[in-house]
Amino acid sequence: MKINPAKLAGAAFYACCFSLLLAVNASAYIDPATTSYIIQIVVGVVIACGTAAGIIFNKLKRKVKKKSEDENADAPVTISNDGEHGGVVTADDLLSDDEEADK
Repeated sequence: MKINPAKLAGAAFYACCFSLLLAVNASAYIDPATTSYIIQIVVGVVIACGTAAGIIFNKLKRKVKKKSEDENADAPVTISNDGEHGGVVTADDLLSDDEEADK
């Protein structure tokens, strides 16, 4: 007679489930250490959900900001490329542009 491992595992699973259904209630209490573990688990889940929501929110915000920047890409942008700062716009460059516009 050949024993099928899948049927044997299924029978063992159902036997364990059936024995749990017939278990007698234990007269026990919840240890204070157990409640602190439960509190730690709940707090951990809340923090993880908040972090995940924050990450998702930031990604969505970046996408919306990127789309709005793409729409505003038609506006002319002047960058001082005098070689002094390597093409980086500094506050002095912006102030000098304002002073030139006022003249």
